[in-house]
Amino acid sequence: MKYVLVSGGVVSGLGKGVTASSLGVLLKAAGLRVTAIKIDPYLNIDAGTMSPFEHGEVFVLDDGGESDLDLGNYERFMDVTLRRDNNITTGKIYQAVVEKERRGDYLGKTVQVVPHITDAIQDWIERVAHVPVDGNPDGKPDVCIIELGGTVGDIESAPFVEALRQFQFRVGAENFCLVHVSLVPVLGVVGEQKTKPTQHSVQTLRSLGLMPHMLAVRSTGELEKSTSEKLALFCHVPTSHIINVHDVSNIWHVPLLLLRQGTIGSLNTVLKLNMSEATVTRELTQWRLRAEKWDQMTKKVTIVMVGKYTGLSDAYLSVIKALQHACIACSVKLDLVWLEAADLEPVDSKSTAVANCGPDAPPPDSDGADGESIETLEARHTKAWETIRSADGVLVPGGFGERGVEGKILAANYARTSGVPYLGICLGMQTAVIEFCRNVIGMPEAHSTEMHQATPNPCIVFMPEGSTTHMGGTMRLGSRRTILQTMDSTAAKLYQSASGFIDERHRHRYEVNPEYVDRLEKAGCRFVGKDETGRRMEIMELDNHPYFIAAQFHPEYKSRPGRPSPLFTGFILGATKQLDMFLQSGS
Repeated sequence: MKYVLVSGGVVSGLGKGVTASSLGVLLKAAGLRVTAIKIDPYLNIDAGTMSPFEHGEVFVLDDGGESDLDLGNYERFMDVTLRRDNNITTGKIYQAVVEKERRGDYLGKTVQVVPHITDAIQDWIERVAHVPVDGNPDGKPDVCIIELGGTVGDIESAPFVEALRQFQFRVGAENFCLVHVSLVPVLGVVGEQKTKPTQHSVQTLRSLGLMPHMLAVRSTGELEKSTSEKLALFCHVPTSHIINVHDVSNIWHVPLLLLRQGTIGSLNTVLKLNMSEATVTRELTQWRLRAEKWDQMTKKVTIVMVGKYTGLSDAYLSVIKALQHACIACSVKLDLVWLEAADLEPVDSKSTAVANCGPDAPPPDSDGADGESIETLEARHTKAWETIRSADGVLVPGGFGERGVEGKILAANYARTSGVPYLGICLGMQTAVIEFCRNVIGMPEAHSTEMHQATPNPCIVFMPEGSTTHMGGTMRLGSRRTILQTMDSTAAKLYQSASGFIDERHRHRYEVNPEYVDRLEKAGCRFVGKDETGRRMEIMELDNHPYFIAAQFHPEYKSRPGRPSPLFTGFILGATKQLDMFLQSGS
């Protein structure tokens, strides 16, 4: 087993995940079986309870593991299926060690960070690295890529750094390669590429007992020869092992960038492999065409995403990637417009503190509930409706909590009544059902019990098996089966499932109330996908509409660059008026 460790220095967010994923692409193209492990040095057991604003999206795995978004990068780039144990956190390690201590497994010894925590980390890595990722019991990986989260020198990552220092000797020099991702900035005034940040980062790494074999240097432009030579001199890394990961037009160029700079030869030298650069180049032909196609497409499709966490694009990273995959398949350039759901709501509903405070209410030109003037809120409201009316398609993704839900309901109403293609995901399906109950069936007070526990028309309810006392890992999570109720539906035609069922990943606590299903279906809201019991609604769609489909599951999690999600593909086809032709031809 060979191990490639990817660490980072200077600042976070340099692209360690993309670098690690790109290395995996090259190794797979060379014919090796590859797996990946992400180390997150936070005390949370997993990412499930973290705010999207702080940490980005929570990526859900087949086995229900809630993980860091980098595992999504690994799955998409390397086309593998990972498990919850492929994401290591400080919380998981300490939990495992403390449980062993409580059982008496340490036989009275004093339990310490070294050796007990560091041994647990090494044992975890070795155990997970040997687990097959392709479903074949005999297909054990040849290479394990390990990404160490954070930056070298962080106090919380110290136990992991020490464990990895020991690990290099456990597995042997020929089986361990350290790739350090660092930054070479250019100061605007001087205009010179500065190597000092990387020098200090490598110095810190070496002081901790880890010697980088390769540098992946991030920069805006191409690295100058003199800069590479300086880095080689002061970082003790051959110039041939310095890879310049400069900015590119799209991330699919990154593996090609690594390939052109001799990464295959460097990995062969360090890990004593015999990979053929010619073979890798040939195997990446489709990858290269995809990267070039994305840059060359000119016909645009405007998709408005009505979300709750639009302040951070990483909160919807898998949704964005799934849209990109579908756009490449449909040969259109994605014009993604972000729209804060709350901005679609009437200003009065967002400024209750101003409008309904009784006789002591401040004057109308005072700040609203969000600390903004009424004029500012009204201007945002007007702009929001101008934005959604410019859309070729409206996408309402998942989310939790009451904020912005009325805006999502209004977006679903606009798409339904205006004939604009609509794709709802998780909460996006629930808001579509609420809208249908209110405006088609005639239940103006219909709502979800998540937002209004006492609603007289609870068309969305808490799942019976859900926990009301614990949050972490208590939702309906992971891959679940959806039975297609009829093959005469747009969803079934898009999935082209000969077996009559599909497996998609879920992450939710609330669902469509089974008691409302008959009334919804009689009114024209068809549930064309249900779970194996027939009581849990998975896919809804409307007839006599260009494209109105919503799913309780998250189809974005299983979308791949070469195999886009069927529901996303149908959405883009509908938005570009190609859906009918596709459904007739099946291609």
